[in-house]
Amino acid sequence: MDQALLRSLIPSVLAVLVRRGADFAAAEDAVQEALVEAVRVWPADPPRDPKGWLITVAWRRFLDTARADAARRRREDVVDTEPTPGPTSGVDDTLALYFLCAHPSLTPSSAVALTLRAVGGLTTRQIAQAYLVPEATMAQRISRAKRTVSTVRFDQPGDVTTVLRVLYLVFNEGYTGAVDLAAEAIRLTRQLAVAIDHPEVAGLLALMLLHHARRPSRTAPDGSLVPLAEQDRGRWDTTAIAEGVGVLQAALARDRLGEFQAQAAIAALHADAPTAEETDWVQIVEWYDELARLTDSPVVRLNRAVAVGAADGARAGLAALAALDDSLPRYTAVAAYLHERAGDPATAARLYAEAARKAANLAERDHLTRQAARLNDHRRR
Repeated sequence: MDQALLRSLIPSVLAVLVRRGADFAAAEDAVQEALVEAVRVWPADPPRDPKGWLITVAWRRFLDTARADAARRRREDVVDTEPTPGPTSGVDDTLALYFLCAHPSLTPSSAVALTLRAVGGLTTRQIAQAYLVPEATMAQRISRAKRTVSTVRFDQPGDVTTVLRVLYLVFNEGYTGAVDLAAEAIRLTRQLAVAIDHPEVAGLLALMLLHHARRPSRTAPDGSLVPLAEQDRGRWDTTAIAEGVGVLQAALARDRLGEFQAQAAIAALHADAPTAEETDWVQIVEWYDELARLTDSPVVRLNRAVAVGAADGARAGLAALAALDDSLPRYTAVAAYLHERAGDPATAARLYAEAARKAANLAERDHLTRQAARLNDHRRR
């Protein structure tokens, strides 16, 4: 079963149902049911036209639900418009659907959560982790968003800022998660950059290209994580780096700095360093200062502490870290790293082990566990 194919078809199928009169919440439910059916049926009997199959099954699920609901009896007159199996339009509705989900009746955070769930195909748990909130809280937020958009028409699409936030989170999940959505996020951001002359669109595209360029070196053959300082820079995609830097420079020249441009500038400084030792950490700290001013994000300040530790010494990094909430995700891992650099391997080993227990994914947990074991082995010798 090709899970990536299924996920890539979600936006187009959902858009078809919405255009044919289904309210968004009902359409999303119908598409999810069709996906479950596809997982059950396709391994033994794969369809010639996967998109057409999903549209047909989802539409039938929607009609079945509509018939069962007395308040929606009026929808039964659309039964004759049920799409027939066969070749379907190759039009890409994905980017348009991202804008439709960013509806003005929703708060930006709710619009992002709804789009990630309905269009991006992420689980509620994955979205909650991206937002740093409990899964139950995110489930309630998505449910409220569905109820809201079920009562409005999708003729007033949302703004580009919300769409950029969705694309950024989809890319991050694809870059670090089990489901590969990064390439799709880059493709859509390219489309958006062509359609809209906006420096933050360019900033986001540059950021994605620069991060994606390093992707081949981020994991070892056994799947374990490779820290940035230990990555084989010869495996970085220099073409993507050059494109990303060019896009970023053009955006910065417009003197309308935004958070994605600032993040891309940090990524460009890492990409520009021939070796880890030659990284311009002082300038990276300066960009983190700009980014913290723009976002007031605790995660940005956590990353800034690492940069301060590299630029001004581990003790300075620990001082910057001490000003932050120790419940932040990866706080303990950063503390472990800085304590090791400060020459305190015992504390670092203990903190690495603690961070491993808190890690959100298996690859990160394994990496932190190995770091703790490495320090403990060294101390026993």
